[in-house]
Amino acid sequence: MTVALVETRISEWRAAVLRGGAVADTDADELEGHLREQISDLEAVGLAGDEAFLVAVKRLGEVHQITAEFAREHGERLWKQLAMPRPDDGRLRSTVTMLAFAAVTAVLIQLARVLTAMPGASEAWFVRDVSLFVLPVLAAYFALVRRMPGRRALVLVAIVGVLALAVNLFPFADGAGTEILVAIHLPVALWFVVGAAYVGGDIRASARRMDFIRFTGEWAIYYALIALGGGVLVGLTIAVLTPIAPGAVEQVITWVLPSGAAGAVIVAAWLVEEKKSVIENLAPVLTAIFTPLFAVMLLGSAVVYGVVGSGQEFDRDLLFVFDLLLLVVLGLVVYGISARDGARGAGAMDAVRLVAVVAAIALDVLVLASMFERVGEFGFTANRVAALGLNLVLLVNLTVTAWLTARLLTGRGQAVRVERWQTGYLPVFAAWVAVVVLALPPIFGFA
Repeated sequence: MTVALVETRISEWRAAVLRGGAVADTDADELEGHLREQISDLEAVGLAGDEAFLVAVKRLGEVHQITAEFAREHGERLWKQLAMPRPDDGRLRSTVTMLAFAAVTAVLIQLARVLTAMPGASEAWFVRDVSLFVLPVLAAYFALVRRMPGRRALVLVAIVGVLALAVNLFPFADGAGTEILVAIHLPVALWFVVGAAYVGGDIRASARRMDFIRFTGEWAIYYALIALGGGVLVGLTIAVLTPIAPGAVEQVITWVLPSGAAGAVIVAAWLVEEKKSVIENLAPVLTAIFTPLFAVMLLGSAVVYGVVGSGQEFDRDLLFVFDLLLLVVLGLVVYGISARDGARGAGAMDAVRLVAVVAAIALDVLVLASMFERVGEFGFTANRVAALGLNLVLLVNLTVTAWLTARLLTGRGQAVRVERWQTGYLPVFAAWVAVVVLALPPIFGFA
């Protein structure tokens, strides 16, 4: 990282500290001084600029303590700031930009819906392509607010163009399994494009990749909350309209639901960026709560299936549930690691994460054994190859994560190694998703 980029990161950090509203300029000056001293000391012992900045920021955990103390003393003021942002020019411009991009997604999704309703159009096309009307817009939003260099932005445009052309030119058969695979994996592929835009194209920096992981967790929480609130709003609207204007209910469902779901993708991303410095983020708290619970559930499931279910056939639905469970566990583990203070030694949560990962590995091995058995009996299909590849990718990730976490717990490793493993593994997930979207359909004859 160049000196200019370090200065940019420091400016962004200072803005984030001040945005919480609990730290005054004089406090920020003092904290920034401490941050610069830490960075200089870390660079003097050989750390690169980005690593020195990351470690220094984590060592300044006192920022959160100061914020928490101010939050307790000025809770009313902070609470109002959560609901009523200060109407400065920067925030107004940010809000207008967010609304404009949210409106674009709403318009695109409605255009796609109208085209789908035309004679001869296929609903399968809409389901397969729906993410193309939303996620590239989110990527464009981040490219704009991050002031992404033009060349990097053009690369992302080219990637989206290749994906869009490929999935729409593929001659899928009616009800093809490969088309369903594309519909499931295309949003994941596009989410990696969003990630590249989120980090401003700086995809090689481990710290920036970890930022995107944190963003993903927070975005999921905000989107779920918006969806719950929107569901209540639509439900009450339908309840009010049904007695007096039942014909309007269908119009509400047709126009409001798709537009709201698409626009909320942008709104949730904007909320993560605007609110992440206020008091405390949500995802780390939820991760701390659910990781031990999932560890217990996984451990119990591994024991039960290892003793009772060993040798029995796992049907397709059960395999899907296990894959979903493994992905959720991996998400909890990765997000827990991302929220961890890298400067601290091993703790109880690291032990809990290790238990969860080891139990997940045991379940993954059982799933893989069942998959190999099904492949040996019925042969390869696109679905089996996709599931097999995903479980192998997960197995490698979980195994190395367990090894690095065990070394951390025994004092022979550092937390930063676990972080770097996870951020360095993201391209593997992206590559496998690209294989499923672009390679498996032609290999299996678009069947």
